[in-house]
Amino acid sequence: MDAGAVGAETAAGTAALVAVLLAGTVFGLLRRRLDGRFRTARGARRTRPLPTAQQSPGEEAPGMDAQHDGSAGAAADGAPHELTGGDLGAGLGERATLVQFSTAFCQPCRATRSVLADVSGMVDGVAHVEIDAESHLDLVRRLDVLRTPTVLVLDSAGRITRRAAGRPRKADVIAALGAAVAD
Repeated sequence: MDAGAVGAETAAGTAALVAVLLAGTVFGLLRRRLDGRFRTARGARRTRPLPTAQQSPGEEAPGMDAQHDGSAGAAADGAPHELTGGDLGAGLGERATLVQFSTAFCQPCRATRSVLADVSGMVDGVAHVEIDAESHLDLVRRLDVLRTPTVLVLDSAGRITRRAAGRPRKADVIAALGAAVAD
């Protein structure tokens, strides 16, 4: 092998290594940013933004087209998923319920349990229910739970209004709970 061929192989290998490291870093930063963030649950009611001066009153506000109206993945009739005390194995909270899907060896689940217990203890009428995902696979599939911990915020009627995958911050739980109680 001549020196030119070895240099080309080294350059190609270095470029591949840099590309893999860059892709891994971008993925890690993105995951860290989105981990534990609450989003509006699929099919839940959403508040439409007010029309801008450039829009006519009947025109859709930006970001509220059919593709992004929150209905993807809802029940077959487009309604949001609802859970009952029977689904959860415990009663619903008077004002709201925090539902946590966990597994036995999930370290972030322990921290999430602590946060949700603190919040439910602070706010009257809010219940915290923890569900073992491994023992309730039918519910996990029905609700499209892909990882643990997953937290669902239910309103007083049992409708899922917000959800988060990953460990949420206490402030985010309080904000999501406030939005669920206000809806």
